[in-house]
Amino acid sequence: MTDPLDKATSRAPAILGEGCLSRYDPDALDAEDGTDFPGAAQLWEHLQELPGAPEKDA
Repeated sequence: MTDPLDKATSRAPAILGEGCLSRYDPDALDAEDGTDFPGAAQLWEHLQELPGAPEKDA
């Protein structure tokens, strides 16, 4: 029988380092792995304006 994990549809990118110093290898990332979110700054500003949001200077 083959490894059932070989049937997975996604795989994590290559990692550099170990433990709390581990991070994705930037040279191994491409457009398919990205998390481009051009509206992140606008979303953050909107969330900061909601009632109960933490103060910006805190």
